[in-house]
Amino acid sequence: MTIERLETGTRMSRIVKHNGTIYLCGQVCKDANQGIAEQTSSMLEKVDALLEQAGSDREHILSATIYIKDMQYFAEMNAVWDAWVPEGHAPARACVEAKMARDVLLVEISVVAAQKV
Repeated sequence: MTIERLETGTRMSRIVKHNGTIYLCGQVCKDANQGIAEQTSSMLEKVDALLEQAGSDREHILSATIYIKDMQYFAEMNAVWDAWVPEGHAPARACVEAKMARDVLLVEISVVAAQKV
């Protein structure tokens, strides 16, 4: 059982693949000076790119954990999420309020997906 690590640094790998399962490190937006909708959209674009690089896509997401700075943003974040998730392919999901690594960040996501066969 091989473990493949992509874009590995000192602290983490951006992608880890094991037995047909893909694990993405936490993803945040590209520009943290935007609102929650824009941060969520940008974050999900990064997830799309990493999944493609790993041989998967959003239809193969098994689970997602979303960390949100303040639950006041929950509905607006969900509007972007709901439009992004393909119909009939909603993953298992958790969303929790959390203190972020940088104060300007409003949302972060961690994803586990299956490789496309």
